[in-house]
Amino acid sequence: MSSGSSATDLPAATRRRTRASEVNGFAAPVEVEVQKPPVPVKSSSRPVTKAWTTEDHLRWWALPLALTGLSLFTRLYLIGRSNIVTWDEAHFGKFASHYLKREFYFDVHPPLGKMLNGFAGWLAGYDGNFEFKSGEVYPESLNYTLMRVWNALFGAACVPLAYFTALELKMSLQATVLVALMVLCENSYATISRFILLDSMLLFFTFTTMFSLAKFHAYRDEPFSYRWAKWLALMGISIGCVCSVKWVGMFGTALCGLYTVHDLWNKFGETSMLKVTYAKHWVARIIALIVIPVLVYASFFWVHFEVLENSGPGDAQMPSLFQANLRGSELRGQPLDVAIGSRATIKNMGYGGGLLHSHVQTFPEGSQQQQVTCYHHKDANNDWFFYPSRDQPEYDQADAEAPIRFLADGDVVRLIHAQTGRNLHSHNIAAPVTKADYEVSCYGNLTIGDEKDHWQVEVVKDLRNRDKSRVRSLTSVLRFRHTAEGCYLRAANVNLPQWGFKQIEVTCDKKSTKDDTFSHWNVEGHWNERLPAADAKDFSSPFWRDFIHLNVAMMTSNNALVPDPDKADELASSAWQWPLAHVGLRMCGWDAHIVKYFLLGNPIVYWGSTASLLVFGALVLWHVLRWQRSAAVLTAAQVDHLIYAGCYPAIGWILHYMPFFIMGRVLYVHHYFPALWFAILTAGYLFDHVTDSLSKSAKNALFYAIAAAIIGTFINFLPFTFGMPDEAGYYSHLKWLPSWRVYTGEPLKRVAGQAASAAMSNVTSAVIETATQAASSVIETLTESA
Repeated sequence: MSSGSSATDLPAATRRRTRASEVNGFAAPVEVEVQKPPVPVKSSSRPVTKAWTTEDHLRWWALPLALTGLSLFTRLYLIGRSNIVTWDEAHFGKFASHYLKREFYFDVHPPLGKMLNGFAGWLAGYDGNFEFKSGEVYPESLNYTLMRVWNALFGAACVPLAYFTALELKMSLQATVLVALMVLCENSYATISRFILLDSMLLFFTFTTMFSLAKFHAYRDEPFSYRWAKWLALMGISIGCVCSVKWVGMFGTALCGLYTVHDLWNKFGETSMLKVTYAKHWVARIIALIVIPVLVYASFFWVHFEVLENSGPGDAQMPSLFQANLRGSELRGQPLDVAIGSRATIKNMGYGGGLLHSHVQTFPEGSQQQQVTCYHHKDANNDWFFYPSRDQPEYDQADAEAPIRFLADGDVVRLIHAQTGRNLHSHNIAAPVTKADYEVSCYGNLTIGDEKDHWQVEVVKDLRNRDKSRVRSLTSVLRFRHTAEGCYLRAANVNLPQWGFKQIEVTCDKKSTKDDTFSHWNVEGHWNERLPAADAKDFSSPFWRDFIHLNVAMMTSNNALVPDPDKADELASSAWQWPLAHVGLRMCGWDAHIVKYFLLGNPIVYWGSTASLLVFGALVLWHVLRWQRSAAVLTAAQVDHLIYAGCYPAIGWILHYMPFFIMGRVLYVHHYFPALWFAILTAGYLFDHVTDSLSKSAKNALFYAIAAAIIGTFINFLPFTFGMPDEAGYYSHLKWLPSWRVYTGEPLKRVAGQAASAAMSNVTSAVIETATQAASSVIETLTESA
């Protein structure tokens, strides 16, 4: 409105809008009259659309396409250069093999990423028969390059996602480009995306979760509209997917949950909102952010179970009923009812439980009798015979005409270890680890023993039959009560020391209750030539029970991944080292003839993002103190931008990083990668905040300098990403910090690698010059369009 205009000059069609004025340093709404934009006259039924400017084309098409093209190049160039199994390809390539052979396996991570790798193997025509041994050369029949390309596409997609996320968070175009450049030129991101792993997929779904959150926030003023509902649902789907790759996706879930609580709290303060409408907001978020993620997560396990229909190396981690439904399982076709003389394996039904096991080694303390443990792998030392107690008629295994004595609830039996012939035994001696319980051992033989070899069988329930009078294989839930001491056989996932081969301790617990699942057992394998085979329908297993059991077993195994004090792990690192890029990781052997990869981040990205977090924390504290002193600080729009574009990314970094300080498991540098993404977003916000008061030329100059530093450092460390074919000594100049184990000897003179080094230097100079020219043209275009 010109200075000569007055309120009477306004057209009759006007509307009220709010304008910010300073009250106690923040903005307070004040009603003012503003002119309503004139309604365009439509010459036809087609809607009138705003013509795109040069800046629009640059912002929404040219820059994203250019960044995506560069992302594809940096993730795909020379991707098949190394023809050996590199780093954790030994694990995740092998899991892909299991999917192609449809063999059941066990791993600590959820199945989505591994299923996607299996799909990549199917696309590559892989038959699943390569063992993926670390350092082994890939056979010519295996198109490992295509499997790596599949992973690289997920990594490449992170760059445009980073770009559009920054735009949705209302960052300037310069800050948006810097965020995208930091992801594009992050050497560790580019390196990890080039192999058959899970990390590129984890990063992709972490990025889609944050992007969906940003898009949903953009439509927060259009509740229950199609776009509002679409991005809320997509956020829930992304949460389900990221958690289905690795459980660190739960930290992203926590961020979305925090945003949701904040949003609903703000709406609770809107007194004009109807209670029914507010309740609808709750229902929508419960469905989208709880129900949908759980269904997505569970659906991948359902597919996992359906595909892996054959018996495999992971059978022992699952409930016995589940195993009985796998093709090729030895549990198929076994007798149902257990009898005296039956040979059996006995499985603990606690989550993560193993098979009752014994071996000839003895306890080094206590009774010094033969050890009894729980063991997850199947071997002959897991086999036991059911024999009557010593006060019952003897059992003659050779008498085929003797009447069959079926095992019933309340019967007292002896359990004879098949390999050593010793009796399962307990006595008033403290267990080796759980001192409050009694030790369980193997003692005596068929003729030597006492009443401390006797165990009373108690049937807690039957999973498939209401009749509990008989003991049935797979379906009967049993407890074994020691008749002399009154304690119960128990295995609670407590590991024995090295002398017990780190197997699970088995004890006799005096205080065990009937609902203690770690005192529950079932007969898993069952062999008795005198008994008929059971019908397959007797052994059906419910999905949700198997789903819960597998997830708890995954959690238990994940917690067991602790550093081994008896073995040094040169690849492991500490969480404090990650934000400082203090350490890298050798991804393969370091021999001269091997193409070597060093997993290390771009120091400018790491150091810059970490510094941004510190500065941002100080900035927030300064604003809070100023606000408390009633000093003029920020407008309402600036506070909103601070919270959603600055605080939430910073909280995302905290959620993805800080938990590693309390984790007992072994840690590696790639565990920081999701947290790094949120640190980068914080750096983008801080760039805008710092440069808001600068002139255009000063802001552009700072943008050029940062962009050139990021790109130049990325190119300098390209040998780490694209592979180092020469001896490690030729790359000693890249060892900026003593803790980087690029090379530990004296620097070598470049002979074989001299030409390659010169070529890389020329490429570096050319790319820096090209990038600088491109950045200059972008800013000039923006300035002209403005």
